[in-house]
Order: sequence, then structure tokens, then C-alpha cells
Amino acid sequence: MSRSEILRHRPLRALLLAEVISTTGAQMTWLALPWFVLTTSGSPGRMTLVMIAELVGFGIAGLPAGSFVQRIGARRSMLAADAIRAPLMLLVPVLHWTGHLSLAPLVLLALLLGVFGAPYFTAQKVIVPELLGEDEFTISQANALFQGAIRATLLLGPPIGGVLIGVIGAANVVSFVLVAGFVPLRKRTVEDAQGDTKGILAGLRVTFRDPLLRVWIPLFLAGDAGWQAFFAAVPVLTVDRFGADAKIAGALFAAFGAGALLGNFLSFRFFAQRVDGLRLIAMSVPLQAAPLWLLPLNVGAGVMFAAVLVSGIGNGICNPSIHSIWTLRFPPAVRAKAMAAGSTLWGFGTPIGLLVAGPVLSAFGAQPVLIGFAAVQTVCMLGVSVASLRARESATPPLPAGST
Repeated sequence: MSRSEILRHRPLRALLLAEVISTTGAQMTWLALPWFVLTTSGSPGRMTLVMIAELVGFGIAGLPAGSFVQRIGARRSMLAADAIRAPLMLLVPVLHWTGHLSLAPLVLLALLLGVFGAPYFTAQKVIVPELLGEDEFTISQANALFQGAIRATLLLGPPIGGVLIGVIGAANVVSFVLVAGFVPLRKRTVEDAQGDTKGILAGLRVTFRDPLLRVWIPLFLAGDAGWQAFFAAVPVLTVDRFGADAKIAGALFAAFGAGALLGNFLSFRFFAQRVDGLRLIAMSVPLQAAPLWLLPLNVGAGVMFAAVLVSGIGNGICNPSIHSIWTLRFPPAVRAKAMAAGSTLWGFGTPIGLLVAGPVLSAFGAQPVLIGFAAVQTVCMLGVSVASLRARESATPPLPAGST
């Protein structure tokens, strides 16, 4: 499938628009809830507790979400998740306006949003091959668009999260309508039915039998845990260094989104068709880590914005290939469970960054967290680069269908 055919693919365009709208609401919540806790309680520990709750909910629901998506399909899973998350998100402004938005309801809401976000996230990973087939080049091109749509939400969600929090739930309603109206229902196959019989742990088994993913998983988990620590540090940094100016916090989130969006465009327009996926990953992941060493320095908001922007460019270049290779290494019959297994590991692994960052932020402020963040990213991304080059040299093939 050519680039122009991908751009004209009507279901994919509807899916991209739905992704922008739905994830914008999620990004608004991701900044607005921690910001609310920090500014009302003055406690970075309570703030990180809310963030951890959503990730833990995500991890708890991860493996069951794989069986759920495998059984009913990606499209129906996305519809169900949006239908449930919309009223949950609308509870945030309702509880705020009625004076009942205390820490306990926030933690519970964050937990539930994580639980019902898990099937949506898993469905995101498997629906693109369902629509476009199994060709790695085509999926990489489509994932560049898909990742661009997701990263665009970092430009929209955080900067307006505190102002327009009342529209968070409405975003999921619009996403529901788009997916229901324009994304076709995929018929279940014999392979899908066979995949359902493999058990809830099938995704974990098939994931850890893949030699490349065995190396990638701990590196990406540690790297993403570092990003969680960074996200927690941004509100504290803004309060300490920039006079609690929420616009700066939103701008730092938006900088990463802008850079990643540019990187996704470069991947779609230039790199994906000229450089094979593993080599592109090896070349671009160090770019994600290197600029982050500027963040711990006593620099202004403009320099920090530029550093996060460049890091985002590196992330945007490598991510479409990472997601495509990861997804296509699994046969369709077990793909949803395998992607859900990754979500489970992510949901339980990345809160480690918050567990470490919370006490450090409370005792020492943001600078030590930013130093640790840059160090972890550097080590992990260099490891990913080396592992990708080795996998390319050994030409490790995907697992055959039915292997668990």
C-alpha cells in the first residue's frame, strides 16, 4: 500500500481523528489531576499517588484486557472503553463543582480510568494491522500517522486541561461516535477462536520467548519509568522555579508533543521508506536521551522547552518502527494478548519511577529527579540501540503462528 493510499484510507482517517479527540481528554486529565492535588495539598507525595493509581489500574486490567480484545475485537473494545471512561471523566468537574473532589475519590477515579484504559490501549495496538494488513512498511507508515495523532494531543491536552476540564468526558463521546460510524467491524476468524483457548497468560509466554523483546522490555520499562518521574517533576519544578505558572508546565508537555509530531512526520515522509526499522531505531533513540542532560541545569524555560522538543523529535522518529516491529512479531491469533501483556508490564513497571520520584521531590525538589531521569534514559536508550543492531545482524525472525 502506497503512502497516498494510506492517507486516503477512510477508516484509518476516522481512527486518527478519534484518537486525537479521545487522547486529548486523557492528556488533560493527566496534567489536571496531579496539578489539582499539588496546588491544593502542597504534597508531591499525594500528587504521585494519584498518578500511580492510574498506572496500577492499567496494570491490573492488562492481561484480562488482552483476552477481552481477542474475544470481541479491537473496534468493539475501543467503543466499550470510551463508553465507560466518558462518565468517569465527567465525574471530575462534577465532584469539583460540588466540593467533593478530595484525595480518596481522585485516587479511585484514577484507578478506574486506568482499568478501563487498558482495553482501549491494547485495541490501539492491534487495530492498525486489522485495517491495513501485515506488511511492516505499511504498518510503519500508518503508525507514524497514528503516533503523530497521539503526540498531537500533548500539544492540545495539557495546556488547556485546567481551563476546559469539563470537556474531558465529552472527548470520549465524540471518539465513540467516530469509531462506531467509520471503523469497520472485523469478522472473527478460526485463528481468533484458537487464540482464545490459549489462556490469559499466553501473551506473557509468547512475549518472553521472543529474543529481541526479552532485551527491549526491561530497557523500555526503565526508560518509561524515568518519563513518569519527569512528568511528576514538571509541576514541582514549575512551582519552585517558575512561580507556579501552569502555562510553563503545559508548555513543557507540549514541547515533547511538538517534537514527537515533527519526528513522526520525518518518519512518515522520509525515514520509514529509506531505512529499515531496526537500524532507524538504533540511530534515533540516542537522540531522545542526549538533550535531557540540559534539564537539571539552572536554565530558563526556553532552554528546557528546546531540550524537550529535541528529545521529542528523536522519540517521534523511532516510535513508529518500535510499535510496528513489536506488533508484527506476534501472529494475529495471539496478538491482542501479547500486546496486553506488554501493557500489564508497563502498568506495573513504570510506577517505580513515581515511587522513587515522590519522596525525592518532597525532600530535595526536582533537580535530583531530572539528573536521574537523564541518566536512566541515556543508559536505556543506548541499550536499545545496541540490541536493535544485534537483532538486525542476526535477522531474528518473528515467532511463527501458534507459537506460545
